[in-house]
Amino acid sequence: MNIKNNKIVLKKRPVGFPKLDDFEIVNETINNINYGEVLIKVIWLSLDPYMRGRMSEAKSYADPVKIGDVITGGAVGEVIESKCPNFIKGDIVEGFTLGWQEFAKINSSLVRKIEPSLAPIQTAVGVLGMPGMTAYFGLFEICRPVPGDNLVVSAASGAVGQLVGQLAKIAGCNVTGIAGSDEKCKYLKDILKFDNVINYKKDNVFKKIKEYCPSGVNVYFDNVGGKISDDVISNIAPFGRIGVCGVISQYNLTQMETGMRVQRAVLTNQASVEGFLVFRFEQKYSIARKRMAYWLSNRSLIWKEDIVTGLEKAPEAFIGLMNGKNFGKLLIKLDN
Repeated sequence: MNIKNNKIVLKKRPVGFPKLDDFEIVNETINNINYGEVLIKVIWLSLDPYMRGRMSEAKSYADPVKIGDVITGGAVGEVIESKCPNFIKGDIVEGFTLGWQEFAKINSSLVRKIEPSLAPIQTAVGVLGMPGMTAYFGLFEICRPVPGDNLVVSAASGAVGQLVGQLAKIAGCNVTGIAGSDEKCKYLKDILKFDNVINYKKDNVFKKIKEYCPSGVNVYFDNVGGKISDDVISNIAPFGRIGVCGVISQYNLTQMETGMRVQRAVLTNQASVEGFLVFRFEQKYSIARKRMAYWLSNRSLIWKEDIVTGLEKAPEAFIGLMNGKNFGKLLIKLDN
């Protein structure tokens, strides 16, 4: 076996926003696999904001990518060779660490078999994968919505945000989504049926939240941090719940920014703030996937994808993601 593999590695650690020369395409030959391993031809690659943190040496919940190593990332692919009795050639699998490459040689314990008849296979890294699980458990386990709640979600047109808003509507909430363009806001309002939308690049977020949620924000699903979150949390309702999912506004800073102080609003309203990593709910994923698949099948959930073709386009697409250019779940479709 001689498989020619192209992979994208971390050439140097980004300072501020990532740049194209922080990445490098390298070639290798995969000659064999060991017992317990599978060789996977990657078909779909997921690009997600958390990857920026993995490119930094800052302390986090996972080890950073080393210089010269393939960029970590979730992917869906086809098994083309297996030395594990649980997988056979032709199986479609998903793995969180397959990475930015055309072929992945990996321990079989790090991938799971998916059922292509359930939904398009790329949903395994989308609505039925990590983003979907993040939205489901972040909303229902962390934020605990009650029918009639005023819920606000930031980065509302992104992979997680678009699902949070729709799940909140299923749960009977009044939903306000925050996004960064008129096109995205129109999609949230007209297609996903959010009750209110805010274009943070044009609107005064603090005033709009006060207008749309005059009794206060009961639930805030925070994907961005920074000033947007200051403005929302300053309008928190008594006993409001704040789930901190991501802080994308902070990932590329070279120095800490100053902002409002929200502790008074949290204190006086006896609100709760909880950060979460979706992996803590891993034992419950099967339950959530069945429910999400059902809602997809009856169109209670609409899932928007932003697809770019070609492994070599991954760095450019990722940089766009960091600048809010994606519209929906960002995916790379490999053309190998």
